Amino acid sequence: MFPRDFYEILHIIGIAMLFLAIGGVATHAANGGTKASSQTRGLMSSVHGVGALLILVGGFGMLARIGFAHGTNFPGWLWVKIIVWVVLSAIVLLPYRRPALARPFIFLLPLLAGVAVYMALYKPF
Repeated sequence: MFPRDFYEILHIIGIAMLFLAIGGVATHAANGGTKASSQTRGLMSSVHGVGALLILVGGFGMLARIGFAHGTNFPGWLWVKIIVWVVLSAIVLLPYRRPALARPFIFLLPLLAGVAVYMALYKPF
């Protein structure tokens, strides 16, 4: 097994990749771009998918390293983080389908990140 720091770095790299891809797609859509006109669609899809995978692997790797037992129930804070991860994994589809939502992503994404960070640091429930 790798040390906890390794998984934390993986997790953070994944977050950066995910936000890069969502931001790129949202900016392109907000400027009137479409899926068909995107020259980086495949690249952004790949970066988004690899980022989501790294977040998942890094997060569960950290859980294993801090002694979270396999087969136990997830605490509430972890469920919130998983829901945020699912939302961020799916949200990249929205800007092209609903271009009007692309601009609000500028405010929504940092809020979702803040919720996830709060849950990780303070574990309120």
